[in-house]
Amino acid sequence: MKTLKGLLAGCGLLGVLVSGAVFAEECGGPVTADEARAAEDARYAAQTGDDFAAMETLFGGDLVYIHSSAVVDNKASYIESMRSGNVKYRNMRRSEETVRTYGCLAIITGLANFDVTVKGQDLSVEIRFHSIWANRDKGLQFISWEATRTPPKQ
Repeated sequence: MKTLKGLLAGCGLLGVLVSGAVFAEECGGPVTADEARAAEDARYAAQTGDDFAAMETLFGGDLVYIHSSAVVDNKASYIESMRSGNVKYRNMRRSEETVRTYGCLAIITGLANFDVTVKGQDLSVEIRFHSIWANRDKGLQFISWEATRTPPKQ
């Protein structure tokens, strides 16, 4: 039994080391708060301008996008929702922004107001969000988003 526990512990340690090595290979160096803000600005411009080539570059292949409606998209499905015309971001603004950096990762947290058309219906939504960027060998890539709608103002 001790041998089996030792083997399992060794395999677990090996998994941690391998996953750390993979992560380190993807890290293209530290990211600054200004770089993260500029990347988020570029993403907003690409989305409101239907610049799908820019989105393909800016969005990481491992993107997880959790909408305020709880719908979850990956890179392909998120871009396709805009390319198909089902989703059209008309205006995207953010405020109350905080950027935290952790080596090659940046987390942007804030308040956003989006004017969006979804399946022909115009919406204006206010959300609290987290946007996560990773500095990779290819440059900064958008890898995660999660949003929660703010309650209606009384």
